[in-house]
Amino acid sequence: MFERSSGILMHISSLPSEYGIGDFGKKAYEFVDFLKKSEQKLWQVLPMGPTGYGDSPYQSFSTYAGNPYFIDIEDLYQLGYLDKDDLDYMREINYSDNLAYEQLYERKTKVLKKAFEGFKKENREDIVEEFKKFKKENSWWLDNYSLYMSLKFKFNGKSWQDWSKDYKYRNVKKMLIDEEIKKNIDYFSFVQYTFYKQWFKLKEYANSNGIKIIGDIPIFVATDSADTWSNSDIFQFDKYKRPKRVAGCPPDYFSKDGQLWGNVLYDWKKLKESGYQWWVKRIEYSFKIYDIVRIDHFRGFEAYWSISAKDKTAVKGHWEKGPGIEFFRVLERKIGKKSIIVEDLGLLTDGVRKLLKRSEFPGMKILEFAFDSDDSDYLPHKYEKNSVAYTGTHDNNTVEGWYKGISPETKFYCDEYLKKYLIEKNCNYWDPINWRFINAIWASEANIAIVQMQDLLGIGEEGRMNAPSTLGRNWKWRMQSHELTDEVAENLKNVTRKFYR
Repeated sequence: MFERSSGILMHISSLPSEYGIGDFGKKAYEFVDFLKKSEQKLWQVLPMGPTGYGDSPYQSFSTYAGNPYFIDIEDLYQLGYLDKDDLDYMREINYSDNLAYEQLYERKTKVLKKAFEGFKKENREDIVEEFKKFKKENSWWLDNYSLYMSLKFKFNGKSWQDWSKDYKYRNVKKMLIDEEIKKNIDYFSFVQYTFYKQWFKLKEYANSNGIKIIGDIPIFVATDSADTWSNSDIFQFDKYKRPKRVAGCPPDYFSKDGQLWGNVLYDWKKLKESGYQWWVKRIEYSFKIYDIVRIDHFRGFEAYWSISAKDKTAVKGHWEKGPGIEFFRVLERKIGKKSIIVEDLGLLTDGVRKLLKRSEFPGMKILEFAFDSDDSDYLPHKYEKNSVAYTGTHDNNTVEGWYKGISPETKFYCDEYLKKYLIEKNCNYWDPINWRFINAIWASEANIAIVQMQDLLGIGEEGRMNAPSTLGRNWKWRMQSHELTDEVAENLKNVTRKFYR
């Protein structure tokens, strides 16, 4: 299904911007131009949903809504909804390379609310009609999301499990929907209309330049989300709407306590009874906004680590069977064969490998994982065509940071292996480590090769996107405009041409 190709993993938030975070503005279009100049065919992004505590794109308030932070405010200024002072107000938070989420939330919310007032004041007939059309076509998810967010605002940001009874149990007839809530519902709908109008314009520009977008969807949803509030019956909640079992992963070499993610688990039996309707809609929608979809934590469809919601660590969890191949067969029958890639990392059992083979989806090969043994499946000479090769992922250290931190023995093996492999491929084996990694995966048999932007630029540990199970430093890296040079584009183009990607 996938042609031989290559691309860059670069989240929207990491794009250069004058306004505190990467967005759908002119720098995003310049990045597409860079991709075209370097002859890349793929742009991979992380989940684009609205984020909450911890700022993780994998913990979103909705599986359908877009992140308001990504809205280009210059576009809203051009439409007459904002003043120049509003642009200056947003520029004030742009004081460092890293994201200041607290300031961003406060200021961008204020500016978007002003833009909403400007939208209503302008009252342009064509745009008002376009907004109405958007609301009608997306009412099946938008109405619920906008109500949820408006009630979240009413209850001072509390999780819906802590709302008063009628709201918590979604007793629509007894909810008091006053004028303020109605106004907020319209505001949150306007934000989504603006987000998707700008996103589809950017995606169309990318597609017209021969670049496909790889989107990313987490297997689990946030316990506090519009999805769990409106579909609590398909999740493992008790009668008081408290999670019974939550997601994570078992203790391993990296963590003696395992990882406690805290996402409420699905009730797969209930989902099966409905023909997996909720998931079918989710995947179907994902292909409206992306060209290729990466499904996170694929091994959870074979078996997932189930932890009591009362536990403080993941140690006492146990494995429970996932829906298996039946789920993917149902999905294919209902929406057809789609361009899906899957994250098959973590503890891989024979069952997971069998599921991957039967699904025929390409899994992931991470070069940073290759040098723990001399027989690793992540060594490039072992990559099969039906796979996606990465230098590293958003959860790993950058290649430069990783290389500086490994043991002398691992470094020696890495250097010797790459020297032999790259000589065979007629490549320079004395290049900096990031370019040796890029050459190695570009030269491999994998149909798709992806480099993290930080690795393309050779940035050290300071560019790491996420360190799992930690808070504070994550999701904050941003590229600077001056780093996107013609020289980098030329070097990547040469490697891409050399290996026919």
